[in-house]
Amino acid sequence: MDATPFDTTSARGTGGRLPGSGRAQFGQGSASALSMRWSALHDAAQAVAALADIEPERMTAQVRNFPAVMRDAGGWRREAAEQGIDDISAMLEPGLAALLAVHARGADTGAPAMALWKEFLAARDALIALAPPKGAHGMYRRA
Repeated sequence: MDATPFDTTSARGTGGRLPGSGRAQFGQGSASALSMRWSALHDAAQAVAALADIEPERMTAQVRNFPAVMRDAGGWRREAAEQGIDDISAMLEPGLAALLAVHARGADTGAPAMALWKEFLAARDALIALAPPKGAHGMYRRA
């Protein structure tokens, strides 16, 4: 068996990501707890969207790159982002558990799931607003 490591940055044009994945890239030390929690939050939100019988929105670069931007920003912005992710999780986890219990009984989850979905979007968008303004050449400035 060849011991050559697999090169995830080959010329296949995927930039180190699996085709079609909407998750934050986990290269060069960015596999932080913040990135993983952000990804898990969006996985749970997709389940809520499914229970609301809606198509979840496609993950934009701004949303996907949020953990890396906040990690690079550091300071109060990173602390606020971490707390915000914890807060959204604290709202989403029991809400999703309740929706799954209702769904298991065969009841309609559309309206409560839609309400939870809208709460998730509002909270997530408020977190994204914490990102520092873009500086020259598209790079983020430290606050």
